[in-house]
Amino acid sequence: SDWKDRRLWVTVLPIMAITFPATVQAVLWWRYRIAFGATLCVLGLLFGEWVNRYFNFWGWTYFPINFVFPSQLVPGAIVLDVVLLISGSMQLTAVVGGLGFGLLFYPGNWPVMAPLHLPVEYNGMMMTLADLSGYHYVRTGMPEYIRMVEKGH
Repeated sequence: SDWKDRRLWVTVLPIMAITFPATVQAVLWWRYRIAFGATLCVLGLLFGEWVNRYFNFWGWTYFPINFVFPSQLVPGAIVLDVVLLISGSMQLTAVVGGLGFGLLFYPGNWPVMAPLHLPVEYNGMMMTLADLSGYHYVRTGMPEYIRMVEKGH
């Protein structure tokens, strides 16, 4: 969670995360005319991610769960399915639904991320709660420049 408020997470992840839901949605729509493929795929991915987070991160390495929670992709997948259901066009879904998927990614994660964006003062430095928790939980094998606490962020 101490890196999820940076630039890379909100730009690269939605672009990469739309590939599986869009593929499942296209196959289910083309073969069966079922318009909830993206949501079904995202729910399956979310279940798999929670199993991975619990057993691998918490069970093996004792990472705190609030450091490794998966991103919320459900609102974007619902928009993707609704655009396909209303329009019936794969091209319009690719343009409008894909745009909605990407634009709803960060606001869809606000309820999870909001408590971690609270400002705190620690040793005269202002940082977010996510930065403070990452500062205190030193992860072995992670270079210091990745764990850098940014001033004024």
